[in-house]
Amino acid sequence: MINFLQLNKFQTVILFILSIFFLILNIDLEFDNITVLCFFLIATIGVSHGSLDHIKGNKLLKIYKIKNKFFFYFGYIFISLIIIGLWLILPLFTLIIFLIIAAYHFGQEDAVFGENKNIKLQNIFLFFKGSLVILAPLYFNPHETIQIFESLNVKLNSINNNILIVFITLSLISNFFVNKNIFFPFLDSLTIIILNISFSPLLSFTIYFCFLHSLRHSFSLIKEIDNKNFINGLIQFLKKAIPLTLITAIFFLIFIFLLNKYYSLDSAILKVIFIGLASLTFPHILLEYLLEKNEKRT
Repeated sequence: MINFLQLNKFQTVILFILSIFFLILNIDLEFDNITVLCFFLIATIGVSHGSLDHIKGNKLLKIYKIKNKFFFYFGYIFISLIIIGLWLILPLFTLIIFLIIAAYHFGQEDAVFGENKNIKLQNIFLFFKGSLVILAPLYFNPHETIQIFESLNVKLNSINNNILIVFITLSLISNFFVNKNIFFPFLDSLTIIILNISFSPLLSFTIYFCFLHSLRHSFSLIKEIDNKNFINGLIQFLKKAIPLTLITAIFFLIFIFLLNKYYSLDSAILKVIFIGLASLTFPHILLEYLLEKNEKRT
């Protein structure tokens, strides 16, 4: 039987060592089609950690004693379309809300090393912990990060470095309040910083999102499926995750094809990656919240 906590620790150490390796040897992973590679990784490995939402949706329907699965799928898709519509109408407002929710989500989902539930203002510390994913590229690669925002129809002026340093420091300090085990969460934070020093914002985010955040969440799903036999849990997870992951990836490709008629390929991909992730993140987090809320009651 595999120890999932040890697996998460191993994942943290491996990613940290690799990030140090890339930094010291100054290895350049950037190439002409890096945006395409990042899209492929996010649309497969990255998105896959939410591809069991339909199963979680069935659990939620049972809790609310709703038999028709149509209501879940309709609600999920409706929220996604609302987010896309809001982004087209109010891009700055939608981006800010998305970044706030994403920061909290990253902080909460990545805090797997003994959560400090007795700490007051825990949600605020979780937000600060997860905000490093957003703050690091703004500090280490401000020009490229702002270019990404501009491709998402958001005009953003550069943020004062002193302000960014303060919030990055708060993010690092938050590890001491969020987790009982400080060492491994701190390594996660250092990995995020080192990745942003070494690579472009898109590549550093892709590595984090796919190989730290998504992979870690997938481990938790595998544990839920079979906490005694990792291989069996992995096989069952892949069987359940692949169909919805493929459907999502196909829709992403269709939108890229349509947008590429009006924008460059890189710009079309960036729009699909981040607006697409936003449209999936909102219903995904709402589903997680409703399940957690109802499980606490029972």
